[in-house]
Amino acid sequence: MPYPESFSGFQAPSADKWLDFEQTSWAPRPFGDNDVDIKIECCTVSADDVHTLRGEWGNVPYPLAVGHEFVGRVIQVGSKVTLTKVDQRVGVGAQVFSCLKCRQCKNDNETYCKDHVMAYAEQYPGTNHITQGGWSSHARIHEYWVYPIPDSLISSDAAPMMCAGVTVYSPLKRFGAGEGKKVGIVGIGGLGHYAIMFAKALGAEVWAISRSRAKENDARQMGADGFLATSEQGWNESHKMTFHLIINTSNSFDGFQLREYLSLLDVHGHFNSVGAPGGDGVLVRPWDFIWNGCFMGTTNMGSRREMLEMLDLAATTGIRSWVETIPISKEGIQKAIEKLQSSSVRYRSCLVEYDKAFAA
Repeated sequence: MPYPESFSGFQAPSADKWLDFEQTSWAPRPFGDNDVDIKIECCTVSADDVHTLRGEWGNVPYPLAVGHEFVGRVIQVGSKVTLTKVDQRVGVGAQVFSCLKCRQCKNDNETYCKDHVMAYAEQYPGTNHITQGGWSSHARIHEYWVYPIPDSLISSDAAPMMCAGVTVYSPLKRFGAGEGKKVGIVGIGGLGHYAIMFAKALGAEVWAISRSRAKENDARQMGADGFLATSEQGWNESHKMTFHLIINTSNSFDGFQLREYLSLLDVHGHFNSVGAPGGDGVLVRPWDFIWNGCFMGTTNMGSRREMLEMLDLAATTGIRSWVETIPISKEGIQKAIEKLQSSSVRYRSCLVEYDKAFAA
């Protein structure tokens, strides 16, 4: 493949024009011995991208291309690269660097490394380069954060697994979802639909939990054994203290009654929240935990080991993403964001046709 001297992408120019994407170019950071250059084929649009572009999670180094779940082909590898090769199809998720030396990194907890760098909007160590995301022609990534995609997975199916998939797979594995376990999934969306499918593939009894029954048929097609609608009177009564694990993927805490969810957990059960809503969060009272001694917390993405396990599970069990593809362009990105904000996407948008957009 021809090698570019600069990368290009669709960048938001400023906070007040965050939807006015401009196709611009930039010089990538210096190429290192452990680096991999990837020609991107597709990338998703997620709530995290929107939160970032609107400045809801802190200052944004505009101009910025976001997108943190992408798949492409390797076009160049550094002299010390051993984990991938040229022309291999690979995926990249939300994290692109950690020190790989600290206790966390050496214990399959590299996503908790204090020196971690995210896929966009952060300064790469030892450079003045601000990381740019997957709404771009190419990416330069340390080999550790580049994952081979099984042949049986379609690129647009694999892309959203790079963050949404592994973000729910990690707590399912860490908290023992499997045979004989009852698992609840709160929210049926980009993260939640993976949580249902992976929990079922791991052998758990899976219950989808949503405000209404509008997505019940979808949840059951994904493999849910049961469905709870929190808008219904007494929705939690017959299930109190029966769940081993609840994964909360909700993107909003509006009207969220935490105590009712925690009442579902068995003694020392876990409520793990992986959604990242804006706002002030949810009110937590000690008494909500006392009756069953349950635990509440969160997890952060997933390790390389968990990513490779998840991809293998998806490939061997035939898990398919519920994804809608949209050709990448200014208008295409705006369309994907509109569908995301109106909750009309089922259940992840993936930008495609990169060859056309970046032909020049």
